[in-house]
Amino acid sequence: MIEMMAFTGAGSAAGMERAAHLRADAAAQARMRAEPRARAIGFLGGLALLAAPDAAPDPVLGAGLWALALTDPCCDGAEPIFLGLCDGVPVFALDLPPEAAQRVPPGAELVDLRGALMRLDARSGEVAATGRALIAWHGTHRFCSACGAPSEGAQAGWQRVCPACGASHFPRMDPVVIMRITQEDHVLLARSPGWPEGMFSCPAGFMEPGETPEAAVRREVAEETGVRVGAVRFLAAQPWPFPASLMLGCAGTALSTDLTLDPVEIEAALWVPRARLIRIFAGEDVEIRAARPGTVARWMLSDWLSGPE
Repeated sequence: MIEMMAFTGAGSAAGMERAAHLRADAAAQARMRAEPRARAIGFLGGLALLAAPDAAPDPVLGAGLWALALTDPCCDGAEPIFLGLCDGVPVFALDLPPEAAQRVPPGAELVDLRGALMRLDARSGEVAATGRALIAWHGTHRFCSACGAPSEGAQAGWQRVCPACGASHFPRMDPVVIMRITQEDHVLLARSPGWPEGMFSCPAGFMEPGETPEAAVRREVAEETGVRVGAVRFLAAQPWPFPASLMLGCAGTALSTDLTLDPVEIEAALWVPRARLIRIFAGEDVEIRAARPGTVARWMLSDWLSGPE
C-alpha cells in the first residue's frame, strides 16, 4: 500500500482555506483572535507541539497537531500568525517563547515534524507546513534586505515592511528537485553526510536560476553521482518547511550507471534492485534504512515498487 504523504492538503476538499482577503482586515483579525472556537498551533525552537500518537484527531485541525487556544498560558508573548480557515474556524500559528517549554499542556509534546509526518493527515499537514515555514521566514528576515533597517510584520504575518525605506518583503519557497532515477530493474539511492546511520533516499538538489525542473534533475544527478539522465517526468510535489523548500518529485531514466560521487554532497550511492528495495521497506536489510515515512521520496519509491516489474 502506498503511504499518504503529509503536507499535501492544499487545494483539496480537506485542506485549509487561505482566506488571503482577511489578512489586511484589522477588524476581522481582531474578531477572529477573540473567536472562542479559534485554534492555534505552536512551535518552539523549530519543534512542533503535537498531540500524543494515540490522541483523537482535533475536529478542526485534523490528526496529530495539538490545538491551542490563544488564551492558553503557554501562548503568552507570542504574536499570532493567521494561517486561514478550517471549516470556517480561524487558525493561527505561534512562535512560542522559550519559557513555554515549561508550560507544555498535559498530553502534548514538542516533536521534530520530520520524524512524525505519518501522525498528520492532509489538513493538519498543510496547517503545520504553512505555520512552520512562516515562522522560520520571520526568524531569518527581521531586517530589510534593501537597506538593512529592522522590518515589521504586516498582513497578519504574511508580509514584512520596512519603515525606513518602504520596501515590502514576502515569504519565499525554494524549489528542490528530488529524483527517482531508474535503470531497468534498479533504482539509484544515495545518502548525504550527517544523515541518520544507514538511511538512503532519492538524490535531491536545489534548482538554480534559469533552470527548468528537467534540467535541474539532469544537472544535479550528474554533479552528485556522475550518472547521465535522459527522459524526465514530473510525479508529485511536497512542501517541505525545513525551512522553506518545495520538493518537486521527478522520475528520470538513467543513460549511464557508473558512479562518480561528489564527496561534499554525497557520502554514498548505489544502484538497488527491486527485490532488495522490497526488503529495505520491510526493515529486513542490515545496511540500508528506507527514506522517512510521509516524505515524497518514500512515496516515489513505493510507487515504483507497486508498478510493473
